[in-house]
Amino acid sequence: MAVLVKAFGDRPWKDDEPLECAMVVPETQDTATFTFRAPSGSYFDYQPGQFVTLDLPVPGGNVQRTYTISSSPSRPLSISITVKAQPGSQGGRWMLDHLRPGMKLKAFGPAGIFSFIRHEAPKYLFISAGSGVTPLMSMTTWAWDSGEMPDIVFVHAARSPSEIIFRQRLEQMADRVPGLQLRFTIEDADPFRTWHGYRGRLNQIMLGLMAPDYLEREVFCCGPEPFMQAVRDMLVALGYDMEHYHQESFGAPVRNEAEAPVLDDVIPDETNQAQITFASSGIIAKCAETDTVLGVAKSQGLNIPSGCTFGLCGTCKIRKISGDVHMVHNGGITDEDIEEGYILACCSHPIGAVAVEV
Repeated sequence: MAVLVKAFGDRPWKDDEPLECAMVVPETQDTATFTFRAPSGSYFDYQPGQFVTLDLPVPGGNVQRTYTISSSPSRPLSISITVKAQPGSQGGRWMLDHLRPGMKLKAFGPAGIFSFIRHEAPKYLFISAGSGVTPLMSMTTWAWDSGEMPDIVFVHAARSPSEIIFRQRLEQMADRVPGLQLRFTIEDADPFRTWHGYRGRLNQIMLGLMAPDYLEREVFCCGPEPFMQAVRDMLVALGYDMEHYHQESFGAPVRNEAEAPVLDDVIPDETNQAQITFASSGIIAKCAETDTVLGVAKSQGLNIPSGCTFGLCGTCKIRKISGDVHMVHNGGITDEDIEEGYILACCSHPIGAVAVEV
């Protein structure tokens, strides 16, 4: 009881002092939140969304692993990280199996530039998948504790409802303030439990329904790299100003502006010329990168069966023989079809010279 009433120290925690595990809270299967305190009683000062690096005594020798802080600096008595053991995870698996209250770890940080307090805006769009929710949870808690919850649409993708990390805490906040709107999408429902939210991979149509004013929002995204790439592709295709897009990576968290990677995404440019060869018809057509394969085919008098024209129905699926296209679809084609060389003509933009079986 003495620990609970003890006032914290008069200086912030520095990483020359170890962190002491104070509490372990299970979140979902293979996911837990580890809460740490400073043995000296120092408080924690950092930006919501930043990360720390832990030195973990795993079998075979210590390893350093970086984890986003899931707690908020508005609650300075402790600091928390939320760990999901990924396949092949060494550090995360050790923490879930062995880290217990009372144990001390060497830590480095906090560090990082992924924080919404660095980009003040009237409206935000948070987009996450899996354990990528952690920095956005820190920012949302900070907003809640500030007493002036800004306009946040929080989009999160998970495999199933039971794997939505922090679901109850987020819903508790959203139930009480109009400024926080939650939008969850899942791959599969849990057995014997109905699901009334979105289902399937996040796509352009979903995003438009979840946040109709997405063009006006500052976007913060965190998740596996393929997920973030898909989000970037969606936003580019929808005409979003990517100067207002920010992301954090699972693989290599950015410590400062100098380390921030340049996002070299393919963006079709109307000033760049392309060429489509319709092999079966013997027609070669010049076009711009911003033209779609379907649009160019129609301009040449060719008929590719189509329906929705925005990558949903899959009617316009054709085989690509060679070349590259930039395709942002809405679920009308499978990953297996894409690997076999198929594209959706309605949402595929030719990059350079492309040949298709039409």
